[in-house]
Amino acid sequence: MDQIDPLTLNELEWLSEFLLERIPEDADTIGMDEGILDVSELDGFLTAIVSGPVTLVPSQWLPAIWGDVEPVWESLNDYQAFMSLLIQHSNNNVSLLLNEPELFEPLFLERSIDGQTFTIVDEWCEGYMRGVRLTAESWRDGGPEIRDLLVPIRSFTEETSWEAHDLVDAKDRDQLRDSIAINARKIHAWWLAERSDARAPVRRDRPRVGRNDSCACGSGKKFKRCCLH
Repeated sequence: MDQIDPLTLNELEWLSEFLLERIPEDADTIGMDEGILDVSELDGFLTAIVSGPVTLVPSQWLPAIWGDVEPVWESLNDYQAFMSLLIQHSNNNVSLLLNEPELFEPLFLERSIDGQTFTIVDEWCEGYMRGVRLTAESWRDGGPEIRDLLVPIRSFTEETSWEAHDLVDAKDRDQLRDSIAINARKIHAWWLAERSDARAPVRRDRPRVGRNDSCACGSGKKFKRCCLH
């Protein structure tokens, strides 16, 4: 895949604002799944979609972005603009992960408190795991290797009660956080190899046995009268 231009800062901000503002302020969403609400969570979600064991088309994953609150589109142009940016961002992730994985970086949030800047990974991780859950059974086929690679991502999500934040040693928490990008690259590479192996043609190590050839089992009978039968 050719290199795809990343979204500009203005385009990312537009996406983020749309995701948040699609839900009216006075809407009663208690007990509802509000879907994805910011561009960091969206990036995590799309990264999981393009990195996993199953190829999904947009119609299969788009509902997960909305949750229980699907937007009301004011015009076809608005829908097309949103989808265009969404696909461009997803394709940019694919291009990086395939061609230059060392350059792929999750789109984490940053917050400044008292003059200090902090990296916030929770939203990205929540989005990633939302993507994983779409085909959870297939992800489980990755066994302990994929399960271990998901540990840093899961540890910053609600499903583990954000256990990474409970670590007493800040170095341990930072190590988990720093492993997220590395493991995301490894997960993509692992499933890519698995999918490639699954599509590889089966090649015979020896010529096909004919019906009238002697059976390979050593019985002395013709194949058609022995193991074939």
